[in-house]
Amino acid sequence: MQKLILIFSTAVIVFFAGCRTNSSQQKIIDEVNTIHEKVLTLDSHSDTPLWFLSEDYNFGERHNAQKTGNRIDLPRMEEGGLDAVFLAAYVGQGPLDKASTQEVYRKANRIIDSIHTTAARHSEKAALALTPEDAYRLKKEGKKALFIGLENGYPLGTDLSKVKHFYNRGVRYITLSHTSNNEICDSSTDTARHNGLSAFGKKVVKEMNRLGIMVDVSHISDSSFYDVLKVSDAPVIASHSNARAVREHPRNLSDSMLTALAENGGVIQVCVLSDYVKKTPDNPARDSAYKALRKKYNGFKDLSKEEEQKARDEWRRINRQYPKILADVEALVDHIDHIVEVAGIDHVGIGSDFDGGGALEGVYDVSEFKNITAELLKRDYSHQQIKKIWGGNFMRVFRKVVEEAKTEKAEIG
Repeated sequence: MQKLILIFSTAVIVFFAGCRTNSSQQKIIDEVNTIHEKVLTLDSHSDTPLWFLSEDYNFGERHNAQKTGNRIDLPRMEEGGLDAVFLAAYVGQGPLDKASTQEVYRKANRIIDSIHTTAARHSEKAALALTPEDAYRLKKEGKKALFIGLENGYPLGTDLSKVKHFYNRGVRYITLSHTSNNEICDSSTDTARHNGLSAFGKKVVKEMNRLGIMVDVSHISDSSFYDVLKVSDAPVIASHSNARAVREHPRNLSDSMLTALAENGGVIQVCVLSDYVKKTPDNPARDSAYKALRKKYNGFKDLSKEEEQKARDEWRRINRQYPKILADVEALVDHIDHIVEVAGIDHVGIGSDFDGGGALEGVYDVSEFKNITAELLKRDYSHQQIKKIWGGNFMRVFRKVVEEAKTEKAEIG
């Protein structure tokens, strides 16, 4: 089979095209560009707000991912044909005591503050978005839509009123847990504590339904996943997960989970984090360096603002020193193929996890997003199907969640 990889960048397009002619190459480029011009393209998960906390970071400037590690900014969103992105207010899991919960609540709000500030600072090119309609309107205006997701329900503690607080701050999905259990549910990468959703977690899901916040099942355990589907009155999302049958990993969804998600009316957004895409060779030196860094910074818990910045800088330095061998675009689209086969074309989308570890050969940052579209065309996906994958399916779920909500309009701030 002929192999075609199109590397889209700011100045040049590099082809590895086998026997394809220049005219056929140009035809694919034109077709890809036409699709991105016409359809709303959405990335449902990025951790870029971690960069917003750095005083010297400018979201309006183009950054070099190879040098800085940063994967998303406004110029590269334009290059990659991305219209909308969910910016995650990510907080790692820590102790469940009251003091720790209060501190992480403050941190989550500080990250959300940075998203609001960034949107205001670049108002000529981007704006905070709260509804699906906002994204479509902003695309017509030539602006990027910036949505907010809360990655990890840890800041809620056991206070249900905080769900409404985050809704009023613009949060439109909550990833219920992260890599460890919290008061809401069990994580996919921790030992069972609740055996699924806790009693409080069930109340959280119901409150999210009431307000119109999407329930994000990425990172949660299988038991938690099935509990959510039983409790939720609205379809759910997996904002950045892949297919377990293609890449065995507890963070990915099994075929039975994919089938259940489709029956729920939900959507799984495939991510470009290489470890969740394909098994790649181990790198002991890299692993040892990261292990030492975690020990040095207390597992990245209870750090001052200055310590957090130093830890981020050292993490990025290790990443440059010991570059990871990455899976490629074809391996990612293998996941899409499998999900379409099991769950159907209406239940898959894209959530990169850029700036949270996401990167592939050929999709190293957002400027190369069009390579996914090129690979989909190569596999004979229609324009209508690609439209669904690039945002249509996610927006359908988003609209349904909003329609079924039973709350007044929020005062955003």
